[in-house]
Amino acid sequence: MKGISNRRYVPVVATFAVFFLVFGIGGALFRGLFSLRVFLNLFTDNGFLGLCAIGETFVIISGGIDLSVGAMVAFSATMVASMTQLGHVSPAIVIPLVLLIGVAIGLAQGAVIHFFKAPPFIVTLAGMFLARGLAFVISLESIPVDDAFITQLSTLGIVLPGGVQLTLIACIFILVVLVAVVVAGYSKFGRYVYAIGGNEQSALLMGLPVGRTKLIIYSLSGFLSSLAGVVFTVYTLSGNAAQAMGLELDSIASVVIGGTLLTGGFGFVAGTLIGVLIQGLIQTIISFQGTLDVSWTKIFVGSLVLVFILLQKFISQGGRSERRASGG
Repeated sequence: MKGISNRRYVPVVATFAVFFLVFGIGGALFRGLFSLRVFLNLFTDNGFLGLCAIGETFVIISGGIDLSVGAMVAFSATMVASMTQLGHVSPAIVIPLVLLIGVAIGLAQGAVIHFFKAPPFIVTLAGMFLARGLAFVISLESIPVDDAFITQLSTLGIVLPGGVQLTLIACIFILVVLVAVVVAGYSKFGRYVYAIGGNEQSALLMGLPVGRTKLIIYSLSGFLSSLAGVVFTVYTLSGNAAQAMGLELDSIASVVIGGTLLTGGFGFVAGTLIGVLIQGLIQTIISFQGTLDVSWTKIFVGSLVLVFILLQKFISQGGRSERRASGG
């Protein structure tokens, strides 16, 4: 069993190896890539993706999937923009309201999945259409944001030595990552998530609160995707129902590249963080290169996802072979 356990760490180790390899190659080609400013910009430019991916990590570890996160980002961003700009409502009211709606939608999805035994893929696909549709109902046009409070948020940050700024978006992303690492690795809730993903029936027989945990997992994903929508509004100073198309796939890709098993029961938030940074790093290198189209980011990321899926398949087959050999 020890060999099987060790084997499952291979994707996470591979994730870190890929990050350092890509970073090293990019730095060799473009010296400016090694600057602290460029590295910190990875957290700012990919903060909204990272927040969605962290929520997605808990969902996938539990054996589920959440396809609604990209649409929730668009809905939240459009709602914040429309209420602050067109409705002249204070952001102090709008932002908590948007986060509560995100929790409510996530809770509703979790309830349908648990109580009606509905497939998470179908339920969250419906949630995706619902959130995207609500965003288009709010406005078909892009809404620019010039609210003084939100504009100020976009400029806030911690000034580091050398005049480099760690932006508010980067700070939120890093803080959420740290909290998620502690929750996943050192809390009862985290242990419940892993247990459900490993074997839900066994978790029920052990008396674990499976239903309550699932509700919290999807509520957490809804909260983080709504927070990502708020962050996206601060980052772009706009709200558009057509924004974040395909973001749910990017977040799933980050989780898979980060070494989390799609079958559930195993994964690390830290791995997801590196998966997000790898995507951002590839996009940064392409922008430094200047002649390649941004669509090449999708090609490289897709190739990485395929490699990690095959790696997971190899690990799972190896694990089954070891169990048969040991008579388990």
